[in-house]
Amino acid sequence: MLTLLGTMILLPTLGAILRFMVKHDGLRAYISFASSAAIAGLSIAVAVMFFIGANSDRTWFITIDFESWVIDLIALIGGFVISGIIIYKSIVHKNKIALALGILQVILAGIFEGLVKPQVTYAGALHIDALTIIMILIIGVIGSVICVYSVGYMRDHQAHLSENEKDNRNIFFGLMYLFLTAMYIIVCCDSMIWMYFGWELTTICSFLLIGYTKTEEAIRNSFKQIIINTFGGICFFVAIIYCGSTYGMLNFSLLMYFLASGDLALALCVALLAIAGLTKAAQMPFHTWLLGAMVAPTPTSALLHSSTMVKAGVYLLLRLSPAFVILPEIGMGIALVGALTFMLASFIAISKTNAKLVLAYSTIANLGLITACAGIGTYSAIWAGIILIIFHAVAKSLLFMCVGTAEHHIGSRNIEDMDLLFERMPRLARLMMLGILAMFIAPFGMLIGKWAALIAFIESGNLLIIAFLAFGSAATFMFWGKWLGKLAGIASNPQNIERSVHKSEWFVLISTGCAVALCCVLTPLISDGLINPYSGSFYSTESLIAFISLADKQMAADAIMSGIQAYYGNAQLINGIYTPMGSESLWICSVVCALFIIAIFAGLGKSKSKPTSVYLSGSSIDNEDRIYRGSMDKPMTATASNMYLTDMFNEQKITLIGQVLCILALLFVLFFAALV
Repeated sequence: MLTLLGTMILLPTLGAILRFMVKHDGLRAYISFASSAAIAGLSIAVAVMFFIGANSDRTWFITIDFESWVIDLIALIGGFVISGIIIYKSIVHKNKIALALGILQVILAGIFEGLVKPQVTYAGALHIDALTIIMILIIGVIGSVICVYSVGYMRDHQAHLSENEKDNRNIFFGLMYLFLTAMYIIVCCDSMIWMYFGWELTTICSFLLIGYTKTEEAIRNSFKQIIINTFGGICFFVAIIYCGSTYGMLNFSLLMYFLASGDLALALCVALLAIAGLTKAAQMPFHTWLLGAMVAPTPTSALLHSSTMVKAGVYLLLRLSPAFVILPEIGMGIALVGALTFMLASFIAISKTNAKLVLAYSTIANLGLITACAGIGTYSAIWAGIILIIFHAVAKSLLFMCVGTAEHHIGSRNIEDMDLLFERMPRLARLMMLGILAMFIAPFGMLIGKWAALIAFIESGNLLIIAFLAFGSAATFMFWGKWLGKLAGIASNPQNIERSVHKSEWFVLISTGCAVALCCVLTPLISDGLINPYSGSFYSTESLIAFISLADKQMAADAIMSGIQAYYGNAQLINGIYTPMGSESLWICSVVCALFIIAIFAGLGKSKSKPTSVYLSGSSIDNEDRIYRGSMDKPMTATASNMYLTDMFNEQKITLIGQVLCILALLFVLFFAALV
């Protein structure tokens, strides 16, 4: 298993190196297809191996206990290189805040290496459980198909640039694959220092991808990202220094074990890690970096929003969710930040006509809902959070890629310009509609997750969070419904313009659409096979072993193994384990989803629309341009547009309110953690 995991983690790095080196377009495409297929295949293989072992011994986690000075050295050097890039870029572009944060990172790294690391008795281990496997599949499958999609997309992107502009696609492709390695490190490592290296690697990759076009706006937005996420990274590193100097350990599982054993002095560490998670998950007041990322080419947006970067944030928060149960005041503060972000970001999305901005605010909102679930920390909340992660990953990746392809062919990403897309680009429009349906319509997966979240919030007894969910969900229905209505409009045989879409793009779009459909139809199996074992593991432990002091290295290793076993328990599946929605209800939803999907695609390629004259209380003048003769004998154009209520849902005012309230909530979290 160790060899398989190591190969899976390192393979994207090999793909990144090859993509950095190769500049021939055709050869680069073959490398992309081969490496993406291998990455996806290895991810599936790891999942299969895990479930074979889990079903044989009924233990739903695997801990691989080892240390490596080579990996420690790579993490050390890599950390200094990342800080060096930040400092260099800050000097070049004269950004004093980023420069100060980069220097602070170097100082903290020096303190850790010189004063803290000698006190650490043990810091190794990989830890794999059902949540890790879910993330591995999202990273390996969704992430790799986005890398394939980027081949055709970036070919069109380069074609739209002037001949004088340098072709840097090899750098772009290399960074995309390096992102996957960073995410594998985050989700597989139990060592907090290794996890931190992956954490910072995603930050620097995102920084370079957002600034890829080197325009003034791109550079400004890339620095906004690096400032916010470097601040989160510093919070993460301070938590590591505290754990290492106080407890002599740097293992995430052992941190959770100590908390479960009653050592509440780790409250400040939990609060700092939670803030790091909030920055990466783009929650208010840190959400602005994700909006700025929209200037990057669409594959970057799809990767950041679906399988990487923001998912690292909510992954960490879900890992911390048992700590939020032990420290309910901190959990409530985090839940309030998430619930507020969900509601307010949904309000802002109503006022947006730019499709990528709607998707960005939708991402921030849904991540807020997952954050709120993590803050509540109960079984049903964890179940809901994981369901939301899965469906958000597959549906949002599909939607971002669909918008990118549509933009290249209709010349706009404005929702109002997507009139008649159902006829102009029938396959693309249906795939886009499938993604939208999966995001907000019953009985597709996201709405099942929201229903489970509502149950969790009701169980918590917090009426304020329930109200935020209700208003946010209403706003969600409004902005998705408007977009869906635009796509569904049909005219009299407009010209089909989707025949020029690259085959690689079609392969990825259809594959991702199939993934959305399968996840919707197989929700009951996902619940029973993946989510229940993980969620139930937190509540299956009957007792915890006594606190163990770390006197020497061997005792530390034994403590970690015993602590993980005690904390996670055997995680055996129990007959009749509680599910927020009953198994029968999930199967009914599954069948209805299948019927919905069949209905959407059944008529593909068989247009039954007939040419008719445009007539709205007058006579037709020009059918193609939809012009008719109206009242007072005046020529008028037949149009249909949505309401965006920009005055009511003013972005600046809502953002200011959200940032103030969320900052107050986080100050409460830090104040409480310091008191404990």
